Parts: sequence; C-alpha cells; structure tokens
Amino acid sequence: MCGIFAYLNYCAPRDRRYVLEVLLNGLRRLEYRGYDSSGIALDADLPPPGSVAAYAGAPPLVFCQEGKIDNLVRSVYSEVDEKCVNLDATFSVHAGIAHTRWATHGVPAPMNSHPQSSGAGDEFLVVHNGIITNYEILKETLVRHGFTFESDTDTEVIPKLAKFVFDQARDGEGDMTFSQVVMEVMRQLEGAYALIFKSPHYPNELIACKRGSTLILVVNEVSDQNRAKSFQNVKSLTTNGNPKEFFFSSDLCAIVEHTKNYLAIEDNEIIHIKDGSVSILRFDKEKEKPASVQRALSVLEMEVEQIKKGSYDHFMQKEIHEQPHSLTTTMRGRLKDSGVVLGGLKEHLKTLRRNRRVIFIGCGTSYNAALAARPFVEELTGIPVTMEVASDLLDRQGPIYREDTAVFVSQSGETADTLLALEYALEKGALCVGVTNTVGSTLSRKTHCGIHINAGCEIGVASTKAYTSQIVVMAMIALAIGSDQLSTQPRRESIITGLSSLPSHVSEVLKLDAEMKDLASSLIDSESLLVFGRGYNYATALEGALKVKEVALMHSEGMLAGEMKHGPLALVDENLPIIVIATRDSCFSKQKSVIQQLLSRKGRLIIMCSEGDISAVGPSASCRVIQVPEVADCLQPVINIIPLQLLAYHLTVLRGFDVDQPRNLAKSVTTQ
Repeated sequence: MCGIFAYLNYCAPRDRRYVLEVLLNGLRRLEYRGYDSSGIALDADLPPPGSVAAYAGAPPLVFCQEGKIDNLVRSVYSEVDEKCVNLDATFSVHAGIAHTRWATHGVPAPMNSHPQSSGAGDEFLVVHNGIITNYEILKETLVRHGFTFESDTDTEVIPKLAKFVFDQARDGEGDMTFSQVVMEVMRQLEGAYALIFKSPHYPNELIACKRGSTLILVVNEVSDQNRAKSFQNVKSLTTNGNPKEFFFSSDLCAIVEHTKNYLAIEDNEIIHIKDGSVSILRFDKEKEKPASVQRALSVLEMEVEQIKKGSYDHFMQKEIHEQPHSLTTTMRGRLKDSGVVLGGLKEHLKTLRRNRRVIFIGCGTSYNAALAARPFVEELTGIPVTMEVASDLLDRQGPIYREDTAVFVSQSGETADTLLALEYALEKGALCVGVTNTVGSTLSRKTHCGIHINAGCEIGVASTKAYTSQIVVMAMIALAIGSDQLSTQPRRESIITGLSSLPSHVSEVLKLDAEMKDLASSLIDSESLLVFGRGYNYATALEGALKVKEVALMHSEGMLAGEMKHGPLALVDENLPIIVIATRDSCFSKQKSVIQQLLSRKGRLIIMCSEGDISAVGPSASCRVIQVPEVADCLQPVINIIPLQLLAYHLTVLRGFDVDQPRNLAKSVTTQ
C-alpha cells in the first residue's frame, strides 16, 4: 500500500533542485497509496579531492518525515537551509529515490519511514512496497552478526542484508556488482515486494526488483529537438549513449507527465540502470546466474489532465462527476449491432457457457460491484453465481473445481487478498477471469482472460467511478455469455438499449448535487446511518454505507431490507436516520411495506424512489425523498449509488475530514 518512486538522469545535466522537485512531485502523484509518512534520498556533494572516503560515490542526503507529503516538503527545505545544501549544484548523472508509506510494521514516525538504511553512512538505502514475511528470522540472524536495528519495520532487514552480502564479498577480496548484491538479497526474502536500491558504493546506479507488487520503468531520451523522446523497446536503451532520464514508479499516474511509453516489470525481474543502459535479469532462486531478458515497451493511454483536479476541490468530487464520461469510455467499442463484443473473453466464451458455476471474488467496493451484478448474471446466463470475499475464501479454503469460472474483481489489480485467492483458484484448475481498471496489473497478467473497465485514473481513495464501471462491465459479460439463448433475447436487447442511454441518465442524477449537500447538512451531527436495500439494490445499500464509513468517518451499515424484522428494527427511533432504496423493480412492493413498518415506529426516513413515485411509496411529511431517473432494473444500481456518493462527499467536507485521503486507509491494498 506504499508508493515508491525513483529518478536518474544520465548525461542530462540537472541541478539538485530539479531532482528534488521531480522526486517530491512523484510522491504527490502516489500519495493516495499511503500518507502516514514519507522520505527521499539524493546525493550530497562529493568529498574534496584527497580526503578519505568510505565509498566511491557521494554520501547520500536522506530526509524522512511523519505525515503527508507537504510535511516532508517543509522539512526538506528547512534541513537544506540548516545544512547549507547547494540546490543549484548541477549533476550530469544523479540517482534519487523516494517513498510514501502506509504503516504496517511500526507507527508513523521518521525512524519507520523509508528510505530504510543499512546503518551508519547509509551504504545501502531501500524503498519498499509490500511485506517481508520472514523478516523476524532475518533480523535475528543479522543481530547475531552485529547489526543494530533502529526501526520497527520489516523493511530494515533488506538494506542491512545488502550490506552484509557486500561486506562478506569484500572481506573475501571478491568484487560484486550491484545486481549480484541484490540477487543474493532476493534469495533470502520471502513475501511480496517491490524494491529500489541506492548505494554510494555503486554511484549513479539504481537497482529495482519485484515479486508480487507493481513496479513500472520509464525511459526518456532527452535532446534539444525533443525534450522527451520515448524509446520503442528496451533493447534500444543499451544501444546509444544519448542523454536519458529514467523513472521507477509504483503506478502509471506518477509517470504520465513524463512519457507515454513504459515497461511493467515482471515478478522476479531485476532492473539495473548503469551508464545510461538498462539490464533486465530474470532471477531464479535455483540458479546461480540470472538469465538476460529483452522486453518491449507498452503505450500508456492516459492524459495528464486525468491526474489533476481541474476546477474541482477534491479528486473524489471530480471522479463522481466524471462518471458520464467514464461509463461512455467503458462501453466504447463494446456495444455493436444490438450485441456486445468483448475481445478479452472471445476465446473463452464456450468454456464460460459450459461451466457449472460462476464465483465472484473481491474485496470492499469491488465485492459490492460483483454483488450488484450477481442477479442479472444468473438471469441472463442460467448459471448459478456464488459470492466470495477473497480473505474469507482463503481462510476457509473453500471448494473450487475445474468446472468453475472464478471472476476476480479489483480496481487496482494488485489487491493482496484477491491475488492470493487467484493463486488458489489457479491451483484448483478453475477458469480465472479478471475485471480491473489497471492495464499491466498483476491481476490482468495472471488471469486466463478478462476485461479492463477503462474508467480512467482514480486517485481518490474511496472508489466511485470504478464501481459503476465495474457493474457495467459485468453486465456486458453477462450479455456476452448469454447471447446464445433465444429465450432471453428481448431482455438482452432492452438492457443494451439501457446501457446506451445510461451516461445521459447519470448526468441527470448528478444534478442532485445541491440537494445532497443540503441533506448532508441535516445529518452532520448524526452518529449512525442505516441504508436498507434488497434485490438489485442490496449492493447499493452496502456500497452507500461503505462510502459514508470510509470518508465521513460516520458509523453506517448497509442492510438487506428482508432482514429488517430479524434484529435491526430494534434500532429504529425518531433520531436514527435511515435511507430506504425503493426504486421500481420486482422488489418495489416489498420496499413499500418496509417503509410503512419503519414509519409506524416513527423512523427518520430518507426514501430514494424513481421520479414520479412519491405518492406510490407513500411517505409522511417528515420523510426526505430523493427522486432518481428510472432505467432498466438491473442497471438501476448505477444510478442509485450516485446520490449516496454525493452524500458521503458532502458529509465529509461539512464534518471537516480529508475527502481524498481518509484516516487509516489507502487506495491499493497490497497487504493481507
């Protein structure tokens, strides 16, 4: 859940101020991944000629600070002034690394921030995203060899292990390359990680490696005619000595302003940048020497504007209002001639139709999106659908068979529990389908087939537009699988017509923004909120409550309305606000009954109904009513969630909390 970033300029003179700002700006782009603490490392000046130096390169300057990136920025410039660091000093080659942290081992504090160090002199520095599961054993071993630990992190064993390997080789009068040191470190590590190493023993070099966590490489060739010419393949990186800029990043959104061409680093690959060249080595624990690998670059389909707020106050607000566009993009090229064309599933449709069960697997918002899709997937395909929270499936070791289709839903494609569940399903022989927003993610690479939702970059920690796009993608999957059934053809055609007009209906419901702000002001002092839904909108109740919980930090619960009489009814009084979703579908009459039962107990109701249905739901004068456009019943959850997203947003702002970076959360959950 951390963000790591690095920058190296080769034969492209850059002053220290420029390098510093590139690193800090990279962290700003990655801050949604974690914001408990942060840190950077860059080079100090070389020691004067003739002085005794502990290593070949310049000593590192390391800055760490608790809290958000702005705290680090203030701290860095304050320390720079105190230490009289010359920010105008120019370097033809310089390597810097940076990190923003979501705390897993150790409280947020400078000592637990990254870069983590090998000890005095900072001979090896590491930034890390992931978790080292055997760090306690490694720590005990290193302590026996005289190492002293200063942090509570699992990461600190990595630079100390690197120093141990380096010292062992040096004591034996043998030379080790930087990549050899890192390879020996990797042999000892267990868990998931993406790592970037920096060392003054290997000046102007960077090493990156990964196993499980995402890491991206970007290279720009710099010239007077073209400030940032992009390479077409990795092999060309080693064929000339032209000025270049190299970037490593946990996410594409941090590099889009630099280039459109990138390389998604694969598991067990070691990327070594030295003398303007990139070496890609494939690490194998069983082999002494790694194999050299040649890779092609991918093209990023993202614009810089997507990672900026524009005229909006917050990213969450922007992403809520982007949904007409994101849904259009999700469906673009996929609705054709009254049918659905999904290239990512084309080769597997026959298998999907034959399989005896579909299992939706996800966490949080992604699980809720799959739950919203379950009824119409069953209806259109005739295949039973079961739901699994990824962590619970793993805990139970639930049965999965070769005849099953396992659909994994994850916005980032890097959710740790979901990926572990994917490994489990692959071992069981199931057909594995991925639904993700992130091209090149681990999920998209490891599943047999899948669909990218194409919702665009989502920076606000609380997912909004990805949720609605996930529902639409799963609707299209259901339509594609069921397209061979004549009995459901009229139903399929009506849903496809509804999909085509969905963005315009979303634009219409977004006009409720001011109304939701007014509703939020009436709830600002409430301590709890209940949301009742059923049928297609049970998932809407869960997701709406989750949004309020995530960002407004208010206790809220989404509940199945059919279970109201089995306990929750005891909570009802004139003070507890209750949202009842009662839009037109097969459960409408049942929801009307729920409303009457709540009113008879003096419940404080907020009723969401279809436009023109106020009299039909029969609320009293004390009820608040939210009217939304009526669409095909299976697509109604896309419409109904938007007022609840707006409500959560305005509640958060009015309560004075951070909208985009809520307390204790981060965007990409890469730990169990």
